[in-house]
Amino acid sequence: MGLGGSWEPDAYGPDDIDVAEAAVEAALDSGITTFDHADIYRHGKAEAVFGEVLARTPGLRERITLQTKCGIRLGGEDGPGRYDLRGPSIVRRVEESLTRLRTDVIDVLLLHRPDPLADPDETAGALMSLHRQGLVRSFGVSNMGAPQITALQARLDVPLVANQLEMSLHSRDWVEAGVLLNTPAYASNGFPFGTLEHCRDHGIRLQAWGALAQGRFTGRQSTAAEHATAELLADLARKKDTTPETILLWWLARHPAGIAPVIGSARPDRIRACRDAAVREPDLTHEEWYELWITARAVPLP
Repeated sequence: MGLGGSWEPDAYGPDDIDVAEAAVEAALDSGITTFDHADIYRHGKAEAVFGEVLARTPGLRERITLQTKCGIRLGGEDGPGRYDLRGPSIVRRVEESLTRLRTDVIDVLLLHRPDPLADPDETAGALMSLHRQGLVRSFGVSNMGAPQITALQARLDVPLVANQLEMSLHSRDWVEAGVLLNTPAYASNGFPFGTLEHCRDHGIRLQAWGALAQGRFTGRQSTAAEHATAELLADLARKKDTTPETILLWWLARHPAGIAPVIGSARPDRIRACRDAAVREPDLTHEEWYELWITARAVPLP
């Protein structure tokens, strides 16, 4: 998301391509080979500058997994900000992404958000057409719950492979939902109960966007709980000979659902700070995992 310059619909330049190239190099150096995009990021410029990097780096495309998303339309002259999973729209967005990314196939296409007006048969038909043409290898979803996933999967001939959700030590509804049941606090939890279990049981890889919590525990603390959590992360990082960023990502990966974090940063130093999360197994005890959770939530578990 951080590639391509500003969020204004202006042109990108050589400096933006250099920034993208540095981010890709840092990721590869850190053992990261999956790159996540969306057609709307920076009005398409994030995909475009990544395509420029692919064009200037022979052999890179074969070394990586390329994932992108479609289904969100930014507001403009043609209408308000909205969701659009109509069949022809999906096909058109994928064709545009392929052009910007300068590739002939997308490894994984995620439906970015559910569209209440979309006909599920039409949506699935568009996906299967893209698959038969060899334009997309695999499909997944983003920001969807178990019933929505089940309804889409019933109409597809290939398995859904991913569900990308906001999940972090800051955005904890996904883990709180499992322990707040039968408490008054459950009513304010917006996470679709049973989604983790559904994904795990059906081989759908959970991907966590916002995994680094927008820096709230690694330099941008503003609350007492965030400061306490940052101190605990730093202590654990020293103990484990790694970085606080890695501890944050290990906290997700330690969950039995096998959550894959999406880093979401274009800064090479921040990407490299996550290296151990890619090359080492999560090194957190049961007690350390819970201590991080309880410190971040700032109140005892029910």
